[in-house]
Amino acid sequence: MKSENKKWGGTGELIACRFLEQKGFRIIETGYRKPWGEVDIIAKKEGVIHFVEVKSVTREPDSAFSREMMDPEEKVDPRKVEKIRKAGEFYLREKYPNSEAQVDVIAVFLNTEQKRAQCRFTENVL
Repeated sequence: MKSENKKWGGTGELIACRFLEQKGFRIIETGYRKPWGEVDIIAKKEGVIHFVEVKSVTREPDSAFSREMMDPEEKVDPRKVEKIRKAGEFYLREKYPNSEAQVDVIAVFLNTEQKRAQCRFTENVL
């Protein structure tokens, strides 16, 4: 089950990167990891560095099944946001010391049968 989740998570991150690029973002890095936290995608747009957490699910966003379950964004709890923030602060000090930054979340809804995806973007979750 864990390898299946990892597979869909990786697929969701690729889709999220394409989604951001279509919105005018430049992808700087993916899979940035430090012992105290990780960031799925680091992107830049209009001088702002975006630390993006991606949550992928294999269901439609507006299905009856979906309404009974937690939205993917809700899995990004305050503890997770704090880990992203810490990793992001280190990244900024290391590579972009004078840049403005924010933490964003992209929920990727994967329809595996139809091989389609839909993204929901929530900006500045701090």
